[in-house]
Amino acid sequence: MAIPDGVRALERDLRNIFGPRLLSLVTYRPAARLPGASVPTLATVVQFADGDLRACAERVAAWHQAGLSTPLILTAPEFARSLDAFPLEFGAILADHEVVVGSDPFAGLTVGEHDLRRACEVQARSHLLHLREGFMETRGQAAALAELITDSVAPLSGLASSVARLLGEPAPTPEQAVAAIERAAQLAPGSLGDVLRHTPTSGLQAKQIFPVYLAAVEQLTHFVDRWSRP
Repeated sequence: MAIPDGVRALERDLRNIFGPRLLSLVTYRPAARLPGASVPTLATVVQFADGDLRACAERVAAWHQAGLSTPLILTAPEFARSLDAFPLEFGAILADHEVVVGSDPFAGLTVGEHDLRRACEVQARSHLLHLREGFMETRGQAAALAELITDSVAPLSGLASSVARLLGEPAPTPEQAVAAIERAAQLAPGSLGDVLRHTPTSGLQAKQIFPVYLAAVEQLTHFVDRWSRP
């Protein structure tokens, strides 16, 4: 994969700041990256010294202007020891990353299946509670319900990618991830996929889609809660 010019500029900046303490720089595709989103990166360093973060802060505006997210910067041991705390976020980096410089800092690392299942359950329950609370706040107004569904698409895409990874069926697109989940969890066909396909959603579509959508998220939450590898 071609490395964007902005990432190469980031590499030069990090070398100027950290010198030989810079161990590696990678780009990655997060679980639910929307088209046009900034490019995420992660760097590992031997250690931080006084002034490192200040020097990085002075370059953040230029990195953003180049289309990059603010980089994650960790010491090498921190990433390995954080996998159980952030299994979804860091698991996504493990699953799909490109080394820009240095050796692969994640070689041999894996996310624990128990940690991943628990994180998926937290994500699913949070999504379910958000939909219930959001529905009440619409006060039955179709336009507000359509907005709720539209705003839920990005979190749904992230949830779908996480659960697909748990099932051992990582999918390159949210639509493929949702299709895999509908099959595995025996959800009504299209119950989640229609949310992706009909966004932005009209008020009439929202009233038709939401009850099926909510029931599917409830069923998915129970599925993840009880999931174990066959």
